[in-house]
Amino acid sequence: MAAAQGHFSDHSDGDGGTDDTEANAVPPAFRRAVDALRAARLRPELEIDPTRPPQRLAPYAYALEAAVVEGEDDLADGRLVLLHDPAGHDAWKGTFRLVTLVRAELEPEMAADPLLPEVCWSWLTGALEARGLAYGEASGTVTQAGSHYFGGLAERRPATQIEIRASWTPQDALGGAPDTAAHLTAWSDLLCQIAGLPPSTPDPGAGTISGAGVVSLPQRRGPQQP
Repeated sequence: MAAAQGHFSDHSDGDGGTDDTEANAVPPAFRRAVDALRAARLRPELEIDPTRPPQRLAPYAYALEAAVVEGEDDLADGRLVLLHDPAGHDAWKGTFRLVTLVRAELEPEMAADPLLPEVCWSWLTGALEARGLAYGEASGTVTQAGSHYFGGLAERRPATQIEIRASWTPQDALGGAPDTAAHLTAWSDLLCQIAGLPPSTPDPGAGTISGAGVVSLPQRRGPQQP
């Protein structure tokens, strides 16, 4: 089944609200990459908004924030930033870079899995590879943080949050811009997977996103009530 259009609430013209002189100075490759992000078709559970990008990481940047929403529950949230330096960047080994933060709350059973950080990292790389995307210089961290409640909050169940911070260099496609729509789709696959949603389409049989030996989070219906 084809993915449905995600919910964007961007009323700008795609150049971040710059005036005509500044807009004309935006590199065509970056403009194409941003336009592709804005036109991507995503799952309806995703609510996506443009947000202010970081100002000092690259000469050009565009950022999106997203949440996986089911009913009134936010199951996971994240941020994806597209960076562009026309002169190239030694650490990136390219002119574009994608940077992400993904967060979700886990069930206690999943949080107890000692292999969980490796599993979560494999979801990111697996999501990119499942979409047939070429990328390089991937790096990042997977962090678990636990909360135990006391006093007036003692009735609440312990909670564990998982956080993935990562960046990678997308391979440039025809015209000097990467296929950012496909990278956004792969990133949304990761966000939905960490939220515990089932895949949007049946697995074709030749390798799943999670990969051999990797387990998926059980489907969740929202945060546990105290």
